Amino acid sequence: MKLHANAPHGPRGRAEMVRRVIQGTATAAEVAEDFGVSERTVRKWLARYRAEGQQGLQDRSSRPHRMPAATSPAQITQIEALRRQRWTGARIASRLGLGPSTVHRILGKLGLERLRKLAPPKPAQRYEWTAPGDLLHLDVKKLGRIGHIGHRITGDRRRQARGIGWEYVHVCVDDATRTAYVEVLPDEREHTARGFLDRVGAWWHQLGVRVQRVMTDNGSAYRSHVFTGGCVALGARHLFTRPYTPRTNGKAERFIQTLLREWAYSRPYHTSAERRAWLPRWLHTYNFHRPHASLAACPPATRLSAHINVVGLHS
Repeated sequence: MKLHANAPHGPRGRAEMVRRVIQGTATAAEVAEDFGVSERTVRKWLARYRAEGQQGLQDRSSRPHRMPAATSPAQITQIEALRRQRWTGARIASRLGLGPSTVHRILGKLGLERLRKLAPPKPAQRYEWTAPGDLLHLDVKKLGRIGHIGHRITGDRRRQARGIGWEYVHVCVDDATRTAYVEVLPDEREHTARGFLDRVGAWWHQLGVRVQRVMTDNGSAYRSHVFTGGCVALGARHLFTRPYTPRTNGKAERFIQTLLREWAYSRPYHTSAERRAWLPRWLHTYNFHRPHASLAACPPATRLSAHINVVGLHS
């Protein structure tokens, strides 16, 4: 079968087919054989040319003019309304008698394929108290005890120490200066949290700072009468973060990330005691020497010294 140079895969090839038939130089069957297509195809383009002229030979969408089974605008509106009520795609499909793939495709076009897109997250409301002690952020981070150098250093998870237990890093971060106080304690129970709060208050009192407010999450230890009594004894108002909203206590959360990266997992400790022994040294560096991004690359002690004499603390 001979294939013409102007194969009918474009407007020029189709025009050539139609011209040869109309001028009578070849029959539709001969043109079809010459171009390597069926006679039906030749007659289709010939009919389009006669009905629409040259425009009929142009490329056009293969979508049919009528789609009786297409999702109607009313159904699309229903899908969107149900989705904004946080219905799943499968539930919407069942309710409206549609296929799950159809609902998923429409949700994608609406930009609602993920539930998190229904309501964009609220912008962070950043705040900062003006003086040391105005607000202290308290939190706890659980760390596994060390029996030997762990997989974070060696990369070998086969040598994990099972059942060795936990220890708890209690942290306090001052909102105004970012000065931190940290202790590693055996648990996070109410009496342990109360003891940590008492020592925090004594540490700040030694610096001549009165603690005005304390912010914690909604953990059972912090909700206990024992911890509440500590706040009363300190003369501090107890504030709670919003449930399931860690960013409310963001300064403590961010400090814990730094603490883990630069102290807890920064070197190959052989024992938990060795790790604890490094904590005071690292904490001193953090408070007095390490640049802090939110303090114009100055350490927390720089801002703290604007309110109190930190010479004794530094020594």
